[in-house]
Amino acid sequence: MAPKPKKLQEPQPLSLKRSAFTGGFKARDGLGTYTADPASFPSSRVIYHNESFVVINDLYPKSTVHTLLLPRSPRSRLHPFDAFEDPEFHAAVQAETARLKRLVAKELQRRYGRFSAQDKSREDILNEKVEWQDGKPLPVGRDWEKELLVGIHAHPSMNDLHVHVLSRDMKSEYMRHRKHYNSFTTPFLIDVADFPLAADDPRRHPGRQGYLNSDLRCWRCGKNFEKRFKQLKEHLDLEFEEWKKE
Repeated sequence: MAPKPKKLQEPQPLSLKRSAFTGGFKARDGLGTYTADPASFPSSRVIYHNESFVVINDLYPKSTVHTLLLPRSPRSRLHPFDAFEDPEFHAAVQAETARLKRLVAKELQRRYGRFSAQDKSREDILNEKVEWQDGKPLPVGRDWEKELLVGIHAHPSMNDLHVHVLSRDMKSEYMRHRKHYNSFTTPFLIDVADFPLAADDPRRHPGRQGYLNSDLRCWRCGKNFEKRFKQLKEHLDLEFEEWKKE
């Protein structure tokens, strides 16, 4: 029988999270503390690291699973529009993003596979509810990579380049206002694969396009809540339960 996917550590309480910002990195440069010394952090914060990248759990996640890919290249200090003009750097980030997507997809399957109709046959085998021949591949089940949002904000909140890889559920206590929500559910979030952007790409001018101030629309059913964020949050709780069951 195939082993269960490796578990990602869930973020620690806020009181512990705040202690992460050390080493003289402040405010918009705060991600530098992770790329400078990733080994000093517990696995609940730094998921993995190598010579070129560090992957962390987001300090203030906007979904139930929210990770950040941090390149350690000097180009990461450039704005993404400029950094990804370098094809070699762009290719490296794309490749590592693909690796992280697979890891996050496995974590979603670990957390929610038991609720999913698409994963039922696979879960029954893992839980030994049905017999299965050793060495025989497990049913593929739900494509959890399709349940991810992946990209970079057009106007990043931090100076160091970082790629968001997160579940699309948008269920989090840190999802607190309209701009938070719209920054992940509109073209304000740009897929790494779309870089480098053409000179006339409207996503180069997110303020002009009004992405962050646009109406609030449910990511799953499309219902328009206009500016009613509280009602959207309540609706998202219901959609989350239905999404798990798909």
